[in-house]
Amino acid sequence: MDPLYQQTHKQVHEIQSRMGRLETADKQSVHLVENEIQASIDQIFSRLERLEILSSKEPPNKRQNAKLRVDQLKYDVQHLQTALRNFQHRRHAREQQERQREELLSRTFTTNGTQKKILDIANMLGLSNTVMRLIEKRAFQDKYFMIAPLRCQGPSTGLLVVHKMDSETATGTQGSCQTALLGRGSARSS
Repeated sequence: MDPLYQQTHKQVHEIQSRMGRLETADKQSVHLVENEIQASIDQIFSRLERLEILSSKEPPNKRQNAKLRVDQLKYDVQHLQTALRNFQHRRHAREQQERQREELLSRTFTTNGTQKKILDIANMLGLSNTVMRLIEKRAFQDKYFMIAPLRCQGPSTGLLVVHKMDSETATGTQGSCQTALLGRGSARSS
């Protein structure tokens, strides 16, 4: 029992050191390290089953101590399993937040209601106030670039129609502009 216990105990310490590497691993190798750790944990669980059987076969004066040592290893391995799951959960949440942030930053805002909803989501995701101000600034600029040409086009079109009417009135011809503007009041005077 002692050699198997020593090997298992050593493997638990190796997993603990790998867990430290897991925090500093890059995105490409993090999955490999996670898989290695999970495989080692599974192997330790199978060894622990064997150790439990062996500890029950120990002489009565050593049996209680052997079971305590095996239980301590089992507790340590369960703790490592939980730590690995928590790390995976945090990594998945972080990746999802990054995807959502990228999606939010790539959107253009059209209405205040949509903008408010998106800003609420961004705030919930934990985007900084600076990023949220940049988003609001972009929304304002988009609105300005959409409305400004329409405001400039309207008066200039009106000036062209009035100019054409003035030139037709000066030459004495009444064209289609006057009939087109019946609803505007200009044609009522003629």
